[in-house]
Amino acid sequence: MKRILWGAAFIVGGFFVVRALLEPFVIDFSDPSSYENGWGGPSLIGVLLVHMGPGIIAAALFIRWLLKSDRRSGGGES
Repeated sequence: MKRILWGAAFIVGGFFVVRALLEPFVIDFSDPSSYENGWGGPSLIGVLLVHMGPGIIAAALFIRWLLKSDRRSGGGES
């Protein structure tokens, strides 16, 4: 059961990271009508926070998990 939850967390977190990476290319910064009806709108900063925030948090948690697991496994010492 724990593996299923970790797998689901990895998939959802991966979705958030990919969404955060693609968001700047999806919206038109010079045209407010492209983002004003989106979550976090009508301001650009609100839209970016709502759409990219979870991805940034997920990426930070992935990095933390990787560093923690690397430290546990011996750190790759030769």
